[in-house]
Amino acid sequence: MVLRVTDMGVARGGVPVLDGVSLALGPGEALVLRGPNGIGKTTLLRAVAGLQPALAGQVEAAPESLVYAGHADGIKAALTVTENLAFWAQVFGTDDISTALETFRLAPLAHRQAGALSAGQKRRLGLARLLVTGRPVWLLDEPTVSLDVDAVAMFAGAVRGHLAAGGAALIATHIDLGLAEARVLDLAPHRAAPLELDDFDGVFL
Repeated sequence: MVLRVTDMGVARGGVPVLDGVSLALGPGEALVLRGPNGIGKTTLLRAVAGLQPALAGQVEAAPESLVYAGHADGIKAALTVTENLAFWAQVFGTDDISTALETFRLAPLAHRQAGALSAGQKRRLGLARLLVTGRPVWLLDEPTVSLDVDAVAMFAGAVRGHLAAGGAALIATHIDLGLAEARVLDLAPHRAAPLELDDFDGVFL
């Protein structure tokens, strides 16, 4: 396994939202998180990524094997497309950005400032960062926001290539990415019990 989550519970704003979530991913595997808005998909991903503490449970993954892509594109508006990717490549200790440019069809935009890109182009650039990290486990929160149909297919192709190379992906999305190999985890059965009215401390956590 490249990622194992055991009996995880998470809270948003101090209020428990999910409880008892367990999952496992091996090389070449993808898992899609499903559930209604507000159930805690983002919160769960952030806890798995180590960006916020969990209420309970355990995450097992090799050091520096995870990379998280959230709602923000994580790009610098004053830098060009190439400069943005080169910056992230340097952060992660890699040096090849050509694959990222090609996969997300950014080569024609390589010398354009990121601030001048459309919302969809910015999203493609943000997702292209995944390919310069060299990290095997992708944690993706609604990755197709702002993408048109062609760009969604482009992203799905990038995920397939990542899986074929032995990577893994944990994805929160309402969109059908056409990944026949992906398993689905419905988080609805893991919704945390509401706080009791007399739980004074819990309400104000």
